[in-house]
Amino acid sequence: MQPVSPVDEDRLRHLQFEQADCKVYSSTCRKAGKYIQVEERQGNVMNILVINCGSSSLKFQLIDAATEALIAKGLCERIGIDGSKIVYQPTGAEKKETVTPMADHTQAIRLVIDALTDKETGVVGSLSEIGAVGHRIVHGGEKFASSTLVTDEVIKTITDCNELAPLHNPANLIGIAACKELMPDTPMAAVFDTAFHQTMPKEAYLYGIPYEYYEKYKVRRYGFHGTSHAYVSKRAAEMLGRKYEDLKLIVCHLGNGASVSAVRNGKCIDTSMGLTPLEGLIMGTRSGDIDPAIIEFIAHKENKSVDEVMTVLNKKSGVLGLSGGLSSDFRDLLKAYDEGDEAGIRTVEAFAYRVTKYIGAYAAAMNGVDAICFTAGVGENNPFIRDLVCSRLGYLGITMDEEQNAKRGEELMISTPDSLTKVLMIPTNEELAIARETYALVKA
Repeated sequence: MQPVSPVDEDRLRHLQFEQADCKVYSSTCRKAGKYIQVEERQGNVMNILVINCGSSSLKFQLIDAATEALIAKGLCERIGIDGSKIVYQPTGAEKKETVTPMADHTQAIRLVIDALTDKETGVVGSLSEIGAVGHRIVHGGEKFASSTLVTDEVIKTITDCNELAPLHNPANLIGIAACKELMPDTPMAAVFDTAFHQTMPKEAYLYGIPYEYYEKYKVRRYGFHGTSHAYVSKRAAEMLGRKYEDLKLIVCHLGNGASVSAVRNGKCIDTSMGLTPLEGLIMGTRSGDIDPAIIEFIAHKENKSVDEVMTVLNKKSGVLGLSGGLSSDFRDLLKAYDEGDEAGIRTVEAFAYRVTKYIGAYAAAMNGVDAICFTAGVGENNPFIRDLVCSRLGYLGITMDEEQNAKRGEELMISTPDSLTKVLMIPTNEELAIARETYALVKA
């Protein structure tokens, strides 16, 4: 056997073989154009391509399912729009940006495959080295309480949920169709944002409206960011060295889209987003919780249709609207806050207050909390927001470690050792969560 490159020593060391009688064989792993001989077990070698399609974008990652190592990642931007480009980066190599026309998602997928198999900078020799594709699907309604392999029936059911997520599900389906066209023999999995929250009890997911609307149209709380909440809550249990099923956890996924979940004994029992991703926290451009009568009030005052008001609530509200159009980016808002700008101050404090309020509500719903987790762009990289939120939680016995909290984007405890309720910062990894789900389905 050929000597193993240092970059793959950890990969070999952490390979977990589940079948003792599997045959050992020598396979070739190509990373950033360099061939490395590694020894793996036949049957355990699988690279998972994770696809996350937006209306005009496509994020992707290629992950080694055996070691959970990231092999390459990238992004296709402005699909169907002038100035489209693909950003591609193999692990350990420089990022490469290429401006190129992309008429649709099928063409974007083709460019992704070309990048992954490129003779100079590719990371796989052919499509046969991609064992499965995992697709992020935003809304699965009540039909899907877990991930599933993609079939024609599954596609039809996802399509039926389009009206519940009109901005997301159609784009997700386009990604599936594009991959099926280019990789017809490769198994594919649908991993749903809503699935993790399907364990909520009725008292948490029902709205105080005529029950017939639930019976006829399934109007209820669904929740989103499920793959992130699942990944972070499970990782929290590992960090705390305790059983997932024994913990009461609150996960704060804070970014341009933001949500909070209550996870008790390994199951989500409540979450802030609702029928759509509009409910809950104040977000980048989304209003979050409002009095429903505001819709009618603004429609009459501004002579707008319901659709027009909904556009305002989805795209012109949140921290962008509250700041008077200053920005939807928290870096800009915090700069304004530090400069004493009133718009920045009111916006940052309102955002943090809403997060604190949900934490308090979920601590009550679970009759206690063991740990609070911060994740996503703002949650991982904004020490001031974390401190502002936790400064109001003294009744939970929280004391923050200022030095630890000053760090960004690391996986660590940011409360003091004697804090009664622990506070954790855990970078989310939705793509890895999707890859795990996909691998488990294909393997089964």
